[in-house]
Amino acid sequence: MNTTASTTHYPAQTITQRTETHTLSVLVDNEPGVLARVIGLFSGRGYNIDSLTVSETEHQKHLSRITIVTTGTPMVIEQIINQLDRQVPIHRVVDMSTLSVPAIERELAMVKVRGKGENRVEALRLADAFRARVIDATTESFIFEITGASAKIEGFIALMMPLGVVEVSRTGIAAISRGPEGM
Repeated sequence: MNTTASTTHYPAQTITQRTETHTLSVLVDNEPGVLARVIGLFSGRGYNIDSLTVSETEHQKHLSRITIVTTGTPMVIEQIINQLDRQVPIHRVVDMSTLSVPAIERELAMVKVRGKGENRVEALRLADAFRARVIDATTESFIFEITGASAKIEGFIALMMPLGVVEVSRTGIAAISRGPEGM
């Protein structure tokens, strides 16, 4: 959690607000331009998107789910949710971070590691410890696939860095609420 200082109308008074990271799940019509409108809302107001995942989830109903991870003060997060809710092609906005039962969040990453000899053996050992799968191997490199919480992926990448990380490709966070109810 970060804090930001903002000034008030009174010169000597400063209010400290905490910034929080929230995962928003947005159910939208699967039609051209919807994603651009959602992204435009963020960029037009100076909000940052830390992660973005989009895919059609209900083919017969032509609905897609957009999962957005963003950071802001509680007031900014509330503004984002309210502004998203007012968009026409949006059916529902759920703040997965505030559900009574924590949502499940996962991310997928592919990590290319260059290595020979001892570094190669160490990369395979670490991959096994993190349950990463080898999806491509040459005599000079591996591509590992790892799925899990973002912190797990960050840890894996950090440990692979000294062994020769060449490239990383990440999907962004996908989240779903626990329990029998849908979105």
